[in-house]
Amino acid sequence: METKEIAEKLVSWCNKGDYASCYQNLYSPNIVSIEPKGAEMEEVQGMEAVAKKGVWWEETFEVHSSKVSEPTVADSWFSVRFEMDTTHRPSGYRSQSSEIAVYEVKDGKIVKEQFFYDMPSQ
Repeated sequence: METKEIAEKLVSWCNKGDYASCYQNLYSPNIVSIEPKGAEMEEVQGMEAVAKKGVWWEETFEVHSSKVSEPTVADSWFSVRFEMDTTHRPSGYRSQSSEIAVYEVKDGKIVKEQFFYDMPSQ
C-alpha cells in the first residue's frame, strides 16, 4: 500500500473507533510509538508493547467522542489531528483535547507514530 492509502484507511477506521483494524492491517510488527517527554509510556517498541499501551489507554480514559482530521501526506510521512472528549477515570476529570500525530511508512506499513500535545499541568 502507498502512504496515501494507509493514511486514508487509518483515518476511516479511527473515526469508526476500529483501532484494532489499524493495528492488524497497517502497523509493522516493529512499530515505534512515541509520546511527549514525561508522558506515561513515553516510548514503546513492537506490537506487543503498543497493544499494552492501548489497554492502558482504554483502562485510564473514557472516550466520549473522538474525531480524526483528513491526512496530510508527504512522501513516506503523514499527519492527522485528533480531537477528543475524554474523562480520566482515576480522577474523574473530563476534558477536551487535541493532538497532532505523525506517522512514518516503510514497505507498506506504519513503522513509527509520534504524538504531539500539551502535557497537563501538575
